[in-house]
Amino acid sequence: MDLEFTPEDRDFRAIVREFIDGNLPADIAARVHARRPLGKDDFTRWQKILHDRGWGVPAWPREFGGAGWTPIQQYIFEEECADAGAPMQLPFGPKMVGPVIMTFGSDFQLERFLPGIASGEDWWCQGFSEPGAGSDLASLKMRAERVSGPDGGHYLVNGQKTWTTYAHYADWIFCLVRTRSDGRPQEGISFLLVDMKTPGISVRPIVMLDGGHEINEVWFENVEVPARNLVGDENRGWTYAKFLLDQERTDIARVGRSKAALKYLKTIARRELDGGRPLIENQRFRDRIVQVEIELMALEITNLRALCTMAKKRVPGPEPSLLKLKGSEIEQMLSELMMQALGHRSIPRVEGSMDANRRGEPIDPDLAAPLSGNYFNGRKTSIYGGSNEIQKNIISRMILGL
Repeated sequence: MDLEFTPEDRDFRAIVREFIDGNLPADIAARVHARRPLGKDDFTRWQKILHDRGWGVPAWPREFGGAGWTPIQQYIFEEECADAGAPMQLPFGPKMVGPVIMTFGSDFQLERFLPGIASGEDWWCQGFSEPGAGSDLASLKMRAERVSGPDGGHYLVNGQKTWTTYAHYADWIFCLVRTRSDGRPQEGISFLLVDMKTPGISVRPIVMLDGGHEINEVWFENVEVPARNLVGDENRGWTYAKFLLDQERTDIARVGRSKAALKYLKTIARRELDGGRPLIENQRFRDRIVQVEIELMALEITNLRALCTMAKKRVPGPEPSLLKLKGSEIEQMLSELMMQALGHRSIPRVEGSMDANRRGEPIDPDLAAPLSGNYFNGRKTSIYGGSNEIQKNIISRMILGL
């Protein structure tokens, strides 16, 4: 594998960089660089800008409204966005349910859902985890019973989902539901697309340690979902979920975001705080930075290899699990080191700790920064998308046959 970027790749990077420099709103970039919370408007504004340029869903084929970029072009784009302070494109629509619909969905679903995902008009959330079904996802209990009627009838859905990110913003939720109880648990699961405005759905916030509201409980009480919103075949949802999770786990690597975080870490570690020597001069702290940088370089190579494999339509091996495992560990290491670098300035909660007049200002180590809150929030990266312990089991089976 040639790890050198071609002249065409370098030209493409220049085009992307020029566009971002000229179109990324300064107030959004300032909040991202300062690691301040982003609202729905921040994400949707940037998505609309990208969509107007034709870059709303760069990984999608042109036939579905995508940019049709190569894996290397996608990587360059995400790296440049992260470095410039652009909001991360939320994966639930473009990188998760979108590819599932493109691969397994009906003509109706292709026409109804893909344009809204690409434009950002339809905000999606993921309904997988339940109070008793997280890493052991096949044990989910939320039921969907088929009811006959005109236009194919509908499903009557009852149950609960939890840890649902941005459900309070979402227009739609894609859910794994139980449609059969006999046989192996995996054989009775189906994949449904549900309008969040349907009567019987209620969203209850879960407030996190940093005081933010990002995740939720979602309750379904006799929710009627048209049967045409079933993706693929009934009771084959586990197959579609595994396909989706491969997409999600590859995305969790977030190499570009971690490279930007590493750059920020080095910046604040070089600053003299409270009249002391810069922390970068501490040999032990510098060794930890070197260690995480080496691991990030290895992750980058693995990520590029996985993207090339997927582009050739080959079934990925253990790479998605490796990327999820190491990507989440590196993200957590970086958040810990940044918090240590700012010391007492790393306030534990955003709520009530930030002066409104400072919103949008570039981060300064002499000002409070919500890095402790980011640290707490980042503990979940080793859990969602399949816990790291589960990924180690997958890797051992695929590589060692255990």
